[in-house]
Amino acid sequence: MSAAKTTTGLLHSRLAAQHLTSVKAANPHAAVTRLLAVQAQDYNAALWAIGLRADAGSAAEVEAAISARRIVRTWPMRGTLHFVAAEDVRWLQALLAPRAQARDNARHEREYGLDAKVLKHSRQVLERVLRDGEPVPRPALYQALEAAGIATASSRGLHILYRLAHEGLICQGPRLGRQPSFVWLDAWLPPAASSPPSREEALSELARRYLLGHGPATAQDLAWWSGLTLRDSQAALRGSGAQAFESDGTPYWRSQEETGAATGAKDEVLLLPAFDEYLLGYKDRTPVLDAEHHRKVFTINGIIQPCVIVADRVAGIWPRSQSEAFEPTLFRGLRAPETRAMQAAAQRHAGFWSNPGPL
Repeated sequence: MSAAKTTTGLLHSRLAAQHLTSVKAANPHAAVTRLLAVQAQDYNAALWAIGLRADAGSAAEVEAAISARRIVRTWPMRGTLHFVAAEDVRWLQALLAPRAQARDNARHEREYGLDAKVLKHSRQVLERVLRDGEPVPRPALYQALEAAGIATASSRGLHILYRLAHEGLICQGPRLGRQPSFVWLDAWLPPAASSPPSREEALSELARRYLLGHGPATAQDLAWWSGLTLRDSQAALRGSGAQAFESDGTPYWRSQEETGAATGAKDEVLLLPAFDEYLLGYKDRTPVLDAEHHRKVFTINGIIQPCVIVADRVAGIWPRSQSEAFEPTLFRGLRAPETRAMQAAAQRHAGFWSNPGPL
């Protein structure tokens, strides 16, 4: 089989795994559950990433799942904000957050003075503010910390919230106006129905779920995505019941639960948001993105641009801001059916933000 056909099959399978074909998730919670974690440092981009994969016609439907405590925005891995299904928050964070803590804690103490005494005091203050389970906007938390003598300027407050989230004490709640809110995790989400999984069980579940929502993928892809060591990723894949195979000399793993590689219409075009899992969910992006265009998508300042996907691969980028006119920068010319499909995708995106959602 040619390399082009092999890559096409790989990308078809990944599109299906990510619910980016005509077969969508039933709702936002199901979409997030399928992917296990959806990168979410750009809040609006993450809403569209979920809406694109779910049978959701509006941003309001995705935000309703947040308010209903079905999906949660927090820092489960790599020190990066993600949306995670409520039932996955605790075990995923227990498995993956320690790697980020080991990397960041010494720096936080050195650069922000976040030693054990400051963090203990911060925990006490925020528990008093949040223990009734009601969401509180971030500025109000900073005010409470300042009133207790804990400085929050120059990003210190954000790093305090980050540290307490990594400890599994707080997470984000629904947006309050334009501000993120925070909640006390144990007051916001019901306790786990069963005892926590062992580390071995958690590793196996991580690999199983990653492949179900991203596969086929390599051990290096899983290590990059999760923040685990390569050794742990390899052990996780071996224990997950996944199937190993080789393609063009590269060892891949696929889920035994893989639902198939069906795609949508032949000329379907996707408008993926910034930081989308279809690109960011893998260490190796060459199957989907030509090397000559890599820096246009993965910018030097750490932004991953919204992408136009045509025939499963990146064919251009488009504006991040909802206020900008839809004027994509294409890397190649499109055929007339592809152009029409791109315009239809742009209309769906506009409707996602203008539709008030279900009454």
